[in-house]
Amino acid sequence: MNNKSSSKCLEPYSVKVEKGKKYAWCSCSLSAKQPFCDGAHSSTEFKPIIFIADTSGIVYLCGCKYTKKPPYCDGSHSSL
Repeated sequence: MNNKSSSKCLEPYSVKVEKGKKYAWCSCSLSAKQPFCDGAHSSTEFKPIIFIADTSGIVYLCGCKYTKKPPYCDGSHSSL
């Protein structure tokens, strides 16, 4: 089983988040609402990464799905 999704996005998503709000980051690349989960993973082994924003503002969520710090971009897309 492949534990990495095949994302077509090789850049992070710039997203405005609200402190204390819960978000579900898509880890499978199948969601039509990237970078957020829409349940499209249901037939795969992937599960969304649930996170609560620590502060309000802009965050950079991983688009390539190879980050070592999900759901946040760590620059992994630079070496793909």
